[in-house]
Amino acid sequence: MLKKVKKLLPAIEIDMGGFSVKQALPTQKVERVDPFLLLHHARTPYYNDRSAKIQGIAPHPHRGFSPVTFIVEGELHHRDSRGNNQIAKEGEIQWMHAGMGIIHSERPSENLAANNGIQEIIQIWINSPSESKMKVPFYRHLSIGDIPILVSEDKKINNKLIAGEYKGEKSIIPTESDLLILWGISEKNGEQSINIPNEFNTMLYLIKGSMRVTGYGIVDAENLLVFEKEGSTIEMSFYENSQFLLLSGAAIHEKISQSGPFVMNSQTEILEAMRDYQMGKMGILIED
Repeated sequence: MLKKVKKLLPAIEIDMGGFSVKQALPTQKVERVDPFLLLHHARTPYYNDRSAKIQGIAPHPHRGFSPVTFIVEGELHHRDSRGNNQIAKEGEIQWMHAGMGIIHSERPSENLAANNGIQEIIQIWINSPSESKMKVPFYRHLSIGDIPILVSEDKKINNKLIAGEYKGEKSIIPTESDLLILWGISEKNGEQSINIPNEFNTMLYLIKGSMRVTGYGIVDAENLLVFEKEGSTIEMSFYENSQFLLLSGAAIHEKISQSGPFVMNSQTEILEAMRDYQMGKMGILIED
C-alpha cells in the first residue's frame, strides 16, 4: 500500500543570528514529525579575506538530541568540547549525539575559505528518548567508505544508508531510537520504490532536482514531504539529476520541552541544562 502525502512544506529562508538558512521544519503548520525536530538547508559562500575560524557558526551548546549534518557541497570543520576536530567533505556526514551536553562549532575549512568556496549543508535534529538524553556525548564522522550504498534496480539511483537497516545492509551509526535515513542521488529518469516500516513516521526532502511521487505528483527542490503513517511504500521517479533525503523513524511519544539548543522532557530539565552550560559542565571549546 502506497503512503500518501499529508503535507508539503517549502523551505523558507530565515535569519539565524546573522546566518541565513532555509528551514523546512518546524513550521507554523507542523511543529515536528516525531522523532524529527528540525531541518535546515544552508548554502553559504566563504571568503579568503578573513580567517575561516571567524566564519560559519561559532561555538554553541546542545543537550538532549542528535544534530546530524550532511555535506552536499564543500567542506565543514567540526570542533567540539570533547576534543573532536574533523573536516567533513562533500558526500560525508557528521553525526553527533549531544547527550548530557556538548559545545561545538561549525566552520568552513581553511581550504574552502582560501578558495572563496561554497558550503552547502543539510542539518537535521533528531530527538532522543528520555533514557538517552543524559548519556555521554557521541560524535562520528561518516566518510564515503563508511556508508553502505544500495543501488536501485534500474542502476540510476544510489541510496546511501545513513542510519538503520535496509535490504540486508546496516549503518554503522548507533542510534538512540529506531531510524531509517537514506541519502539518495539519482540520474535523470531514475525510479524506485522504497519500503518503510509500518510504525515509522516518514518525510522526504528534495535537496536538488525535480521528482514525481506516485499518488501525489511533481515535487520541486527545497520542499519537504510529510507522509501519512498508513502505508508502507513510496514510489518515486526523477525528471533530472537529483538528490533527496528520506527521513523515517519510530515515534518516541514523549513530552518535549525545548529552549533553543536544549531539548528535554520538562521545563525543569531545561533550566538545569542552562545552569550546567553556564557552570561549564558541558566543557569548553577553544578553537585552535
